[in-house]
Amino acid sequence: MRSDAGQIAPGHRVGLGQAAGRGALDGEEWAVNSERLAVDAEGWLSGARRIPSPNCDARPAGEALSLLVVHNISLPPGEFGGPGVIELFTNRLDPAAHPYYATIRDLKVSAHFFIRRDGELIQFVPCGQRAWHAGASCWVGRERCNDFSIGVELEGTDTAPFTEAQYASLAELARVLRQAYPSLLNVAGHSDIAPGRKTDPGPHFDWRKFRALADWPAVA
Repeated sequence: MRSDAGQIAPGHRVGLGQAAGRGALDGEEWAVNSERLAVDAEGWLSGARRIPSPNCDARPAGEALSLLVVHNISLPPGEFGGPGVIELFTNRLDPAAHPYYATIRDLKVSAHFFIRRDGELIQFVPCGQRAWHAGASCWVGRERCNDFSIGVELEGTDTAPFTEAQYASLAELARVLRQAYPSLLNVAGHSDIAPGRKTDPGPHFDWRKFRALADWPAVA
């Protein structure tokens, strides 16, 4: 059951995986449990750590979700495990905490999901809402990719490989999202929808590995 906008109809839940355990704070990796993660009517996932971001708004009426966008991010740049990304997406970043933060002090951005190096899955925006992750963008002739996409940020950089735990969490997330939203047929990097402006997820992201783990078709 779903609405014309490709959202889950009230009362319908899709069961798949859940990240379990604490993760980064105690040095343990999150494990994927493929039975408990579920998408609710608004697009929140049980099993994900929920930290609502104010940086979102309504999608255009009737817009189906058709694109998953993979990004990378680290704050401060090149450093992992700190609160910087969460603070950025919730407008609580202290510009005095790091020299780089002063350069992005007025930035208002978000993503639907953030996957830490240990695989921890954090959700900031429900899938039914438009997160502010893509910016000026175009996919197969369609501009404003935020309108029809779900954005996932991987904690990382263009210069370092991603972790096995991140691939596992991303693949499980992709599977549950595709079951919840059958119109979600395409996946791309930020660099694919904003070429020349963005370079992430970068050359170290293994697309073949992701597609195999997520059972995502090579060509949508």
